[in-house]
Amino acid sequence: MRKSHPIRRAVLAGAATVSGIVLLLSLKPASGPASAQAAGGVAPQQTAAAQEAPQGGSGQQTGAQSVTGDVAKTQYGDVQVRLTLSGGKITKAEAVQAPKGGLSDQKTAMSVPKLNQEAVAAQSAQIDAVSGATYTSGGYKQSLQSAIDKAKAASGGSSSGSAGGKASAGGSGSSAQTRTVLGNVAQTQYGNVQVRLTLSGGKITKAEAVQAPKGGLSDQKTAMSVPKLNQEAVSAQSANIDAVSGATYTSTGYKQSLQSALDKAGG
Repeated sequence: MRKSHPIRRAVLAGAATVSGIVLLLSLKPASGPASAQAAGGVAPQQTAAAQEAPQGGSGQQTGAQSVTGDVAKTQYGDVQVRLTLSGGKITKAEAVQAPKGGLSDQKTAMSVPKLNQEAVAAQSAQIDAVSGATYTSGGYKQSLQSAIDKAKAASGGSSSGSAGGKASAGGSGSSAQTRTVLGNVAQTQYGNVQVRLTLSGGKITKAEAVQAPKGGLSDQKTAMSVPKLNQEAVSAQSANIDAVSGATYTSTGYKQSLQSALDKAGG
C-alpha cells in the first residue's frame, strides 16, 4: 500500500485554503434599501414619507371648527348638539347629550342619528321632527340653532378692515339679528298667561312663559304644561300647537299670547 507523500499533502491543503479565501472575498455586504429593511432599519424614502404624513393631516384639521350648542331641557332629559364645520359648512352633527333611561334609550337611538343626518343635509335647524320623539327633536333643534348662531357670531367676529368698522358703527353686527318680543297678556279662568319669544334671523329660537297660573293645583299644571308648550312653539315656529292634556285653559292662554308675540314680530 502506497503512503501519501508529505509534500503532496501540504500542497493540497494550501490550495484548499486559498480557494476558501477567494470565495469569502467575492461576497459583498448588501447595502440597498431592501437589506436595510431586512436588518430592521427604515429606508430613506420611507422616513421622508412618514415625516410628511402628519404635516398633511394637521393642515386639514386646522380648517375645521367645533361648536357646541346650549343645553336644551326637555321633559325627558337634556339635549345638547355639537357641530363640526369646515369652510362655513356643517360637516358633522352629533348629540353630546340626549334623554336616556328606560324608553328614552330606544327613542334616542332611533331619532338622534336621523336628526344628525338632517342637520348636515339642511345646513340649518329647519329640520323635521322625528315621529315618536317629539321632545327629543324639539330639544335637538333648539340646541342646533344655538350652535349655528354661535358659529355665525364667531365667523362675524373674526372679520376685520372696513367691514368690521361698519359692523361696529351699526351696533352689534350679527347679534343685531337676535331680538326679544313680548306677547300680550292672555287672561284665563285660573290666571294670566304671557309669552316671550327670542328670535334670530326671523326664526323662534326660544319661547318662555313670563306669566302663568299659580297657586294650589295651578302650580302643578303650569309646571307640567309650560315646558311642553315652550318646546312646541319652537318646533312649530307658529302658534299652531297642541293643547296639553289636563291644562286646557293654560294652553289656550299660552297660544293667544304666543300669536300676539308672532304678530308683533311680523311672523
